Amino acid sequence: MKRPLIMTPGPTSIHEEVRRSLSEQITNPDLDMHFFDFYKETCSKLQRVLKTDNDVLILNGEGILGLEAACASLIEPGDRVLCIDNGIFGNGFGDFARMYGAEVVYFKSDYRKAVNVLALEKFLDNDNAFTVATLVHCETPSGITNSVEQICQLLNKFGIISVVDSVSGIGGEPIETDKWKMDIVLGGSQKCLSAPPGLTFLSISEKAWKKILNRRLPIAGYYVNLSIWKDWYQNREFPYTQPINDIFGFHTAIERWLSDENPLLRHKVIGEAARKSLIEAGLELFPLEGFSNTVTTINIPENTKFKDVFNSMLEDHNILIAGAFGFLKDKVIRIGHMGENCYEDRLYVALKALDNVFRKNNVKLNVELHKAFISKL
Repeated sequence: MKRPLIMTPGPTSIHEEVRRSLSEQITNPDLDMHFFDFYKETCSKLQRVLKTDNDVLILNGEGILGLEAACASLIEPGDRVLCIDNGIFGNGFGDFARMYGAEVVYFKSDYRKAVNVLALEKFLDNDNAFTVATLVHCETPSGITNSVEQICQLLNKFGIISVVDSVSGIGGEPIETDKWKMDIVLGGSQKCLSAPPGLTFLSISEKAWKKILNRRLPIAGYYVNLSIWKDWYQNREFPYTQPINDIFGFHTAIERWLSDENPLLRHKVIGEAARKSLIEAGLELFPLEGFSNTVTTINIPENTKFKDVFNSMLEDHNILIAGAFGFLKDKVIRIGHMGENCYEDRLYVALKALDNVFRKNNVKLNVELHKAFISKL
């Protein structure tokens, strides 16, 4: 079976060096003392990516595990939690908070724009009695990046613990965990760092640890209980057996990112060129502002069906693109330009195929997408 070129907003392609690392000889991660050091070294490399001195953990599960673990570990029944909502994932954070007994209050912002920080500040001036606030760095379904720098520093001013889903942001968007006073930052292996899906990683501030370790009630759960990780290295004891080969591969993927000359600039340049080429062609982006550097979301042209575009891209060009879900289902196309997919040749091939498919579906384009893309670099 010939695998398609996956130009989706995660999982991404992975480099051959990462594939080789996945096949390294296994050991027993619970008994081999060298693996404790290897795991810690991998976390230290993530600290460099996140620009933090806070503790970093790697958990055995896709990115949703980190999101739920943060909610389970921080939230106690009756806690007021602010859900900062300008998209599908931002809104969904509230569901997880409610699972663990939170009284959820939503701050809603325009779903086609980045969170309105001035409006949020005015909201908090009137009501700031929140224990925790949840927010999304990059709203992957809509292709919007929020100003976590301003939002987290604002939350910190009111003593509110911030939980930031940066699964589609870390590695492709600027992030300064300590400088921006971010408490829990959540990431996933399969996005901009380009390792296989299956691992969550997160940083935890001292303020967040204090809340986790000084609860009135015990945490409801074990696998989502972050407190069981405290002092794991000093005790040389993992809470459960680690997915050793996944971590081997992830370690290599992180090293590749750290050795890249300027991965954030690469994502910015490629993302901007992709957007400009689509707009010049006469297509409409879903976001009106706050454009993501890791994923571009395009409104489906009139008289065109998503399934026709998706099927033709896959069957005629062997390229996998994404749609969306929720209120965006069958209304948008998403192209990922993150990690190993964020290179000129990948976008050129994908946009050339998309140009062909649109024209085949009688979509009028002002320019050839792939040629316009190259001209914008």
